[in-house]
This record gives sequence, C-alpha cells and structure tokens, in this order.
Amino acid sequence: MATRDRDRFSTTTRLRLLGEQTAARVYRSQTKRQARRSRLTGRAALLALVLCSLIVALAYPMRQYVSQRAEIADLQCRQEQARARVEELRDTKARWQDDAYAEQQIRRRLHYVLPGETGYVVIDPGAAKQSRADKGAAHRPWYANVWDGVDKADASDQ
Repeated sequence: MATRDRDRFSTTTRLRLLGEQTAARVYRSQTKRQARRSRLTGRAALLALVLCSLIVALAYPMRQYVSQRAEIADLQCRQEQARARVEELRDTKARWQDDAYAEQQIRRRLHYVLPGETGYVVIDPGAAKQSRADKGAAHRPWYANVWDGVDKADASDQ
C-alpha cells in the first residue's frame, strides 16, 4: 500500500496525469473546431454564392421592368385623357354646327341684340368696389398707373 501512495505523489505520475489532462483538453477543442467547421460546407458556400450572384444579376432587369410598367400605365392614363379631350372637342364642334347654338353664343359673348330688342349690361357690384380701391392710384407717379393699366389689359386677355 505504501508503494501505491508513493506512486501517486511521484513526479512521473503527476506528469503523466497532466499529459493525459492536456491531451483530453486538446482533443475536446479539436472536436469543437471540427463541429464548428462542419456547419458550413463547401457546397453551402457555393450555393450561397450562386444565390447572391443571381440576386445581383436580376436586380437591374427587375428594376427596369417595374419602371417600364409604371411608364406604360402613365402613358395609358394620358391616352385616356386625350381620348376624352377629343370627344369633348368633337361635341363642341358639333354644337357650333348648329345655328341656334352659334347665335346664342354670339349674343352672350359679344352682347349682340336683334333689331327691335333692347340690350342691357349688368354691372358687377364687385367691379365697383374694385374701382373705388383704385382711387389710391392718384398718390402714385403717372408711369406706375400706366404700367398697371397695361398689366390689367394683358391679364384680361388671358
């Protein structure tokens, strides 16, 4: 029994135990590395690379497709608006072909009256208030009033 206790405390026994413990630690760390390394294989990396390249390759054509579809939708909308405008203009042209409509518009727009009729012009009350507001023009230089008159005449044409 004494030899066993002595062997237990001997340097050789201690070194052998330390070597076994170190070997066990190294073996455990290598198995952990192998387990980590085995998660991502070469096939998985190649698959990921192929998928990424496909996404990059298809991104620009998809963007072009979406923008062209939006442009087509916009052009179709404009085409419908143009068709509606053409129909409206055809209706207007057809109305102007009627003599009664043309006479009505001439009388309304140009203030024409038939012989024997009395023409009346109704003055807008808002216009009278506006002319009173222009009384302040007497305090300005004459050329400012002239330019205001030119501006008002130009605005009435539009």
